[in-house]
Amino acid sequence: SFQIQALGCGCVGQAVLSRGAHGGPMTTSIGFATAVIIAVYVSGGVSGGHINPAVSFTMCVTGRLEWTKLPIYILAQFLGAFIGAAAVFGIYYDAFMEYSGGKLEVTGPNATAHIFATYPAPYLSLMNGFVDQVISTAFLLLAVFALFDAKNMGVPKGLEPIGIGLLIIVLTCSLGMNSGCAMNPARDLGPRIFTAIAGWGMEVFTAGNNWWWVPVVAPPLGGVLGAMIYIVFIEMHHSDPQSTEENEVHTKYELTNM
Repeated sequence: SFQIQALGCGCVGQAVLSRGAHGGPMTTSIGFATAVIIAVYVSGGVSGGHINPAVSFTMCVTGRLEWTKLPIYILAQFLGAFIGAAAVFGIYYDAFMEYSGGKLEVTGPNATAHIFATYPAPYLSLMNGFVDQVISTAFLLLAVFALFDAKNMGVPKGLEPIGIGLLIIVLTCSLGMNSGCAMNPARDLGPRIFTAIAGWGMEVFTAGNNWWWVPVVAPPLGGVLGAMIYIVFIEMHHSDPQSTEENEVHTKYELTNM
């Protein structure tokens, strides 16, 4: 989570604080995706690459992770995101001060809070935003389950993080306009808490019609939805290994006779 926040939000910060001269939507999308790839490679051997509470919660619900590990994982994810936000603020501190004349604003032409957390577009309702986050996270977990399903087409071992990175790119490019496509409670709430402490104030929680809870509550629900869709419609219909072998033998026999 630290790397996602430090590198991903660093991309957003560079684009915003340079007023578009050193980045934009595409560099942000690619940057966040690459940050996820690096984070999964770094933590994959220890935790399986759990960098998102929505993913960890979904793994618990589907029996792929022990519930006793969930609080530890979530705490580490939130702490990493919080520290990552602090790192971005520290690195770009002078740029923040120059950009807004020393004022840290949540809304308006010189707003900078959205560098760290997601905020809804002016037209977006809470209901629409909630559905947005549920559906985008459902796509995320559906694809993650497919990438790590050994009985499906599979991904060459060690390249799974690359697949996840490409998935993040397509999700942010296709579903990011409404609210930034958070899909990760830690990546959103941890930095939001940091901004509230660092000088932006409690407006970070009231902005967007009290938007803050949507990217916290919706992603876990979307994750479970996506996982269940994959399990019910794909995973449960895999052929039994023994019957597959029998079919292969039968096919070879038929081909031999031909």
